[in-house]
Amino acid sequence: MPARHPLLHPLAIALTATVVLPLLMQTVGLTITSATEVVIFTLACMGLNLLAGYTGLVSFGHGAWFGFGAYAAALIALALPGNAFVLPLILSVTLTAVVALMFGWLMLRRRGVYFSLMTLALSALGFTVAFRWTSVTGGENGLGGVERPVLLGVDLNDNLYFYIVVVIIALLVAGAMWRFVNSPLGRVLEAIRENETRATALGYSTLRYKLAAFVLSASVTALAGGLLLYKNRLTSAEPMSIIFSGELLAMTVIGGMRGFLGPALGALFYIMFREYLSIYTQNWLFWFGLVFVGFVLFARDGLIGIGRQVSARLFPGPDLSAAMAERRVEALPLPGMLRAKGDPAGSVLKAQDLVKSFGAFKAVDGVSINVQDRSLHALIGPNGAGKTTAFNLMTGMLTPDSGNVTLAGQQVAGLSAGRIAGMGMGRSFQITSLFPDLSVEENIRLAIQAEDPLRMNPWLRAEGIDRINDKARQILTWVGLAGMERAKASSLSYGGQRLLDLGLALANHPRVLLADEPLAGLSVAERERVGDLIKQVSADIPVLLVEHDIDRVFNLADHVTVMNEGRVLLDGTVAEARASDAVREIYIGSGIADVAASANPGKVGAAVCTLDKVNVHYGKSHILHDASFDIRKGEILALLGRNGAGKSTLLKSMIGIAPVSSGSIRLEERELAGLDSATIARAGIGYVPQGRGLFAGMTVRENLELGRIRRRTGAGSHWSDEQILEFFPRLGERMETEADRLSGGEQQMAAVARALSGDTRILLLDEPFEGLAPAVVEQLFHSFDRLREYLSIVIVDHNLDLALALSDRTVALEMGRVFHEGPSRALAEDLDLRRKVLWL
Repeated sequence: MPARHPLLHPLAIALTATVVLPLLMQTVGLTITSATEVVIFTLACMGLNLLAGYTGLVSFGHGAWFGFGAYAAALIALALPGNAFVLPLILSVTLTAVVALMFGWLMLRRRGVYFSLMTLALSALGFTVAFRWTSVTGGENGLGGVERPVLLGVDLNDNLYFYIVVVIIALLVAGAMWRFVNSPLGRVLEAIRENETRATALGYSTLRYKLAAFVLSASVTALAGGLLLYKNRLTSAEPMSIIFSGELLAMTVIGGMRGFLGPALGALFYIMFREYLSIYTQNWLFWFGLVFVGFVLFARDGLIGIGRQVSARLFPGPDLSAAMAERRVEALPLPGMLRAKGDPAGSVLKAQDLVKSFGAFKAVDGVSINVQDRSLHALIGPNGAGKTTAFNLMTGMLTPDSGNVTLAGQQVAGLSAGRIAGMGMGRSFQITSLFPDLSVEENIRLAIQAEDPLRMNPWLRAEGIDRINDKARQILTWVGLAGMERAKASSLSYGGQRLLDLGLALANHPRVLLADEPLAGLSVAERERVGDLIKQVSADIPVLLVEHDIDRVFNLADHVTVMNEGRVLLDGTVAEARASDAVREIYIGSGIADVAASANPGKVGAAVCTLDKVNVHYGKSHILHDASFDIRKGEILALLGRNGAGKSTLLKSMIGIAPVSSGSIRLEERELAGLDSATIARAGIGYVPQGRGLFAGMTVRENLELGRIRRRTGAGSHWSDEQILEFFPRLGERMETEADRLSGGEQQMAAVARALSGDTRILLLDEPFEGLAPAVVEQLFHSFDRLREYLSIVIVDHNLDLALALSDRTVALEMGRVFHEGPSRALAEDLDLRRKVLWL
């Protein structure tokens, strides 16, 4: 990382700002007292920001700690002889830390809105106690009689001297917090904010980290409350009110929660807004609330992020998706840190008679799996067979109802996911699971740090630990991401994210790797590269692999376990699995070649939709360049190209999710470019996104009804449930089942069925075969083949054999440009032409 100029260091900026602040206040007609308030509220907001901005835990009641610190300091000061200052502040912060530790232990067991509501309840409770307990708190009159002392010969009754002391305290705390947020412990807080599930899977006990953040956050905010006590010489119940908690949160958001100095800008904005607007109206909080809403809607990074936000629009970085697509990485040997030492140890991961039920549904029923050291063990089966549930039982994401799991001879069933990961269980996820807003290097460093003795150190600089940096460089080079260390993980192409996900799973040197569909959604070349990497890993670290690319699985695996309906159907060699009629019937289906040969192209009519010179930008990045082609009645059009070519963006432009910069998209005589997504959907465009996008918690029937409501125009007809079930009969048994409880194949069927529920004329399918078992792919293939009689289909999919066999015509994209258009049969039959056109 480039060295920061000393004058641009946040602490140097803070020091300069505290010198200038009194002069600024006097220039605009305010006093030194207002400057002191700015510093005190900055301190309070920095405490809140540690929780909300860095850890992702939004507190709606943080004023409770501000008020608690003030009351504690006041009661201690009044109990001590003379006019004490330092000791009451220290004791009040200590007492706050103890109380916060107890409350945090209970409250942090709840996530999201439940945690936020508990903090709100704490604030309401604190306000009620402070307002009603008159004998201790003074009730509505508050608690007064606290005086500023003479400290080391300096009379703190002088507002300038008091300001200097407050600044010194604030700068010391800011310095300590800067070290904290950049320490190994602080970096884990950011990981929890980004993806707590992944942080747990790496072996972090996230409750401990969140508790550390909660206690420190409450303590810093309480210190600010104590300082305000001495500034006002009294305290009241008001700081513990919900209103004041809301003001603290608003200051933090307006300043910018992702910036270290954001709270300072927010506090300054708040004080000046209050002082000036209160001159003209008593309802200044109403206007402050409107400003707050404006920042939430239009400047989510706050004042400190406005410059960065404008810069990103005017000067966007390079398109990393395209850069990843262009990379050609040579195979490298496994880094030395990952290589096994000594002789193979026999069985490494052993699951015996695992059982897991969800209500009356038995997802896993007596499953046993035995993974031998330095082998690649494949776990296959149709969607809904229970493979991912078995993964979750072995990794601690779920607790088995019965059965045992041992890792290197140690019993792990029933332990938390963090503990099991710490014992050597590495895992990649079916849906890529990264820390999206952190850099590629930081993702890997967090994974390596999980097994380092300094992982909870709150003081050392995380980026200064050389052994972690060296390991990170080795892994990034091995997975092919060297040179992209500073890019955000979310900016990588899908293939790049898959490689990073594999690197995360291996970075803390697991004893066994569980890889859940690592090849899903990848191009042919990327599948080959990732598959080779996993096979290379298995020579040193045993791998349990779930994957639906059956040909590649059979080429890679040393042993195969086949599951169906929650049970083990077969456990044996690749040859036994390949030869099994039972396995072929429930999983393999007819085979890709036979399925592809079964397509029945229909009669293609006139164009129903025309794209003419369509351009799409993300900021200043030009994604689509003059894309032009038409879609014909009764046609299936394959939209192909490598990752980052612009295929998904083109589909999104047709449905209105990606706004068209210029050009035309006409559905018959109607112009769609510039219309919102809802209007386009009602016009007859149905969209099934990658990942399906079903409404979780709602039944299949409710999903279909919402599709019908969204698309009904009054001019056309819509598909009935009976018509839809003719194409997807499997959904007939699932109509009252919640969408998130369906298997992957059933979810894909439900997503397509929902898109059909209105008077859809063109159906857009983004990776419809991704992550599905061959038998389910075959069912969907035949359904799409029949649907061409009723509508036009545009399909994006990496399974080239199926996409080309199913489609009538192919449009190929490269770098956002259409560079090939022609019959799909030519590409399907001529491999040399396919390599030339698709660069594969």
